[in-house]
Amino acid sequence: MCCCGCQGCFVLTENITFSCFFHSSLPRSAVTVNCAVCVFPQIIKKKSWLTVFVSEHKVIIVGLDNAGKTTILYQFLMNEVVHTSPTIGSNVEEIVVKNTHFLMWDIGGQESLRSSWNTYYSNTEFIILVVDSTDRERLAISKEELYRMLAHEDLRKAAVLIFANKQDMKDCMSAAEISKYLTLSSIKDHPWHIQSCCALTGEGLCQGLEWMTSRAGLR
Repeated sequence: MCCCGCQGCFVLTENITFSCFFHSSLPRSAVTVNCAVCVFPQIIKKKSWLTVFVSEHKVIIVGLDNAGKTTILYQFLMNEVVHTSPTIGSNVEEIVVKNTHFLMWDIGGQESLRSSWNTYYSNTEFIILVVDSTDRERLAISKEELYRMLAHEDLRKAAVLIFANKQDMKDCMSAAEISKYLTLSSIKDHPWHIQSCCALTGEGLCQGLEWMTSRAGLR
């Protein structure tokens, strides 16, 4: 049972002390996941001693400026909205989901920085492309950047998660519309998944992480 009394949780691993974001540490006999009250309780913050026992997967988070990349990263890490400014260079955080360790690089998306994205590609296993679902005018640029990345030798084995962000906004494009415009169905050499989300509330982010975790288990 979860610390909040939720009956929907289940024991993942024994003999681990775990702290969720809304409650105090659980007993040393249980780690719980998928609680409806404890949002993202399966995410263990960086520098946990548990990282010694898990595999590491490099992730790059890319997208145009103001798409919501950094907000998503810190929702993953802290389960809260963090005030952000345009990223110059990159932010990097370590996140463990279940028994899978992700090293996430959030890379600045301003036009002047996109030419340097390829310096982060080496050993990347997952690409998270964040799309602003309200930014119809620049969707063509997102498409161009996506296919440029997929053609790069260092990313030939990378899986792609597309977050259709800002789904809470009026007149936003649906994930299906974005998928059609990006012609995702034409991508045959890379596993891909598109997920509707709202970075401010965290809605949809857990589902995206679950897809990545399942893919990581196949590697």
